[in-house]
Amino acid sequence: MATQGTDYQPTRQAAAALNAADVATGTAAGIAPTRNTSAGQAGGGLLLGLMGVMVFSLSLPMTRLANTELPPLFVAFGRMAGAGLLAAAIVLALQVRRPQGSEWRDVLWAALGVVVGFPLLSTLAVKYVNASHAGVINGLLPFFTALAAALLYRERLPRAFWLLCTVGTGLVCTFAWLAGGGTWNAGDALMLLAVLAAALGYAAGGVASRTLGAWQTICWALILSMPVSVPVAAGLMMMQPTALATAGLGAWSAFAYVTVMSQLVGFFAWYGGLARGGVARVGQIQLLQIFLTAAAAGLFFGEAVPWYLWLFAGGVVALIVLLRRFAALR
Repeated sequence: MATQGTDYQPTRQAAAALNAADVATGTAAGIAPTRNTSAGQAGGGLLLGLMGVMVFSLSLPMTRLANTELPPLFVAFGRMAGAGLLAAAIVLALQVRRPQGSEWRDVLWAALGVVVGFPLLSTLAVKYVNASHAGVINGLLPFFTALAAALLYRERLPRAFWLLCTVGTGLVCTFAWLAGGGTWNAGDALMLLAVLAAALGYAAGGVASRTLGAWQTICWALILSMPVSVPVAAGLMMMQPTALATAGLGAWSAFAYVTVMSQLVGFFAWYGGLARGGVARVGQIQLLQIFLTAAAAGLFFGEAVPWYLWLFAGGVVALIVLLRRFAALR
């Protein structure tokens, strides 16, 4: 489709590359801009969002595992740099168009939020708290994502949505209080800052994905971060060669997961879901992530999982079903 005097219409070349990627991956990587989200689009957005959440649910446990043998700062900047190099290769191979106009602004905010802010702050946070505990704080992310979408991008939402969103956040906070014993430490503060950064990155990236495309948005966000991520990661490698050389397969496997899956592939589905179903609405799917993270931490890493987790998880699932009823409302 040729440009028609606006920054929001994709070029013919970008559209061809986008369609080819959709056939190969089975995901809606780029979403045409619409004024109203249809029920089918909303349902597809929720499904893509769930796929993204399933990938992200292992991020904190894998980060904590990587931190056991790899320097935390290398884990943070190394995942940014590694994913950035992969993103650059994808963009060059598919000759993806560059962002245009206000897309640059949204991609930049996405880069600051989900490429730099959340990985760095969450990596430091899991030095002080375990993955399931950090996942509890991360459960506040859907509310702040909806708030960012409403304040920054004027996403209109019915009152019932905000009521259910508040109830869901209350469930997560109650679970946090029970699981954490009502105590706060440096790890909690760092995770809270990470949540704020991610909310901004999710909202901005979801908006950019409507016109630029989902995987294109995260690729360009990673590329924008490379002038910082690559030199810092290279410097850390030269400063700590012994720690990197002695790290075991488990730590490196965890590092590979957060680099390829958490920092890149997961966003293909996640940003596609936000673009299809609305940033605030699909963002509520992340209420499930706290429980998936806790379950994964217990199953794969031996962390204690309280029995009442599943009761709260059931309540959250019920809320998401109710939220789905408001997907088409404005």
